[in-house]
Amino acid sequence: MLFSFWCSSTDQLPSRSFYQVQHLAQQPLPSPQLTINSIPYPTRAHWMRCATAALAELSPSPCPFSAFASVIVNHTDPSSLGDLICIGINSASALGNPTLHGEIATINNCSEILQASPFGLSPAEAVVAFRSLSLYTTAEACPMCAGAIRWASFREYIYGTSITTLIKLGWGQIRVSSIEIFEKSFDLPYQTTLLGNVLANETDPYFSWQFNPEASCPQGCVRGNSNRCIRHMM
Repeated sequence: MLFSFWCSSTDQLPSRSFYQVQHLAQQPLPSPQLTINSIPYPTRAHWMRCATAALAELSPSPCPFSAFASVIVNHTDPSSLGDLICIGINSASALGNPTLHGEIATINNCSEILQASPFGLSPAEAVVAFRSLSLYTTAEACPMCAGAIRWASFREYIYGTSITTLIKLGWGQIRVSSIEIFEKSFDLPYQTTLLGNVLANETDPYFSWQFNPEASCPQGCVRGNSNRCIRHMM
């Protein structure tokens, strides 16, 4: 089903995608504050906040242990916010499937939504539709998810917290950055714009508390009896 919450808008209009191969050590990713593909930073920030809002929408707590969430958006007239297509969160533990990271779960949701009303696309048309969409995710995709993003040929892929930051915060990660996956995928027929560290100052706290008992909980959460961050009951 299509989850409609406070982030939703109604416009639709696909546009062309691009990606220039870069070497991370020599040519860093563009500053997240820049206007890329005619989309200004405030719009990027809006959709990244929608990704964090998906945590409360789809899980019992706004601060789950694995706070990996994504939204898929169809950007339209640059003067508007764009159109929310679907949302998803890490569902590996909930569904017993270790591949259901936030990005994969969201892509699966979108595949179903695009083939249902009101879109009513055929399976082949749904595959093509991903080329016009942008995926926002609270943390940089692992190699599995970054590969899926490239196979889907998203117009754009935008992440908040980086893999480097996740490692510093204690998260076990496969130490392959998204840009490395993108550098190896230039043979694919459609390209994807990659933007990183968008609103990282707001996404980082969602990953900071799990292995550091002194860290503050994300907004709306407090430390519970087990020292885990739980919803703050007013």
